[in-house]
Amino acid sequence: MNEERNACTIQVKNLVTHYGSRKILNGVNLDILTGETMVILGRSGCGKSTLLRHLIGLQRPSSGEIFINGQDITRMNDEQLNSIRTRMGVLFQGAALFNSMTIGDNVALPLQEHTRLNESTIQIMVRMKLSQVGLGGFEEYLPSQLSGGMKKRAGLARALAMDPEILFFDEPSAGLDPVVSASLDELILKLKKAFRMTIVVVTHEMASAFLIADRITLLDQGVVLASGSPEDIRASTHPKVQQFLQRKPEEASTDDQTYLEQLTK
Repeated sequence: MNEERNACTIQVKNLVTHYGSRKILNGVNLDILTGETMVILGRSGCGKSTLLRHLIGLQRPSSGEIFINGQDITRMNDEQLNSIRTRMGVLFQGAALFNSMTIGDNVALPLQEHTRLNESTIQIMVRMKLSQVGLGGFEEYLPSQLSGGMKKRAGLARALAMDPEILFFDEPSAGLDPVVSASLDELILKLKKAFRMTIVVVTHEMASAFLIADRITLLDQGVVLASGSPEDIRASTHPKVQQFLQRKPEEASTDDQTYLEQLTK
């Protein structure tokens, strides 16, 4: 592994988050290397989406630090955060397209807001980005005219518009059938090979995680259970890691209060 790959693009140190009295993240430590695909894996309610919101600066933690390229974003003001975000791309779970705008206008928006490129250059870039995700020729379509998988691709084209250093995916396979999910996994692999970006994927889909990941971090109740290569995760002897991998249910609780607390996590 070369020196660039050994460098950390993202470092999370002792991250703690509370929602009221409930602790959602409990001392999370995580290094994400430059140019790797890190998959943050875990069941619903484990804290992975909260961690993602912290990484893109949408939410501030109760305590702890998040360094992106050596800068602690937890101490930044909004202007500083916005500068960092121009080097990030995010594909949100529901694609988050503007329904009143065409697909082309959705992809053009970051370029219009954050660059001084003329409109003809922006339109060329829009066509390029849509072509990269397999949507060449769909510039004039509205989101309502696209399937779920096509909306995800359009959202990805918008995330790529600014040629980001870091690309975040929030549950990319959510709501998609297995065939469409597999095609999106293949697209992520192609993007990784072509652009060598640092990619962070939050998911609970194990098949996808083990296909696309260089490393996997498994969260449970706000704690990192294990982090390593897919082979390391499969070989883990931690009982909760194996429970997740083997899809074993939690043992039934006879304590009604405990059961209700688990449901609301």
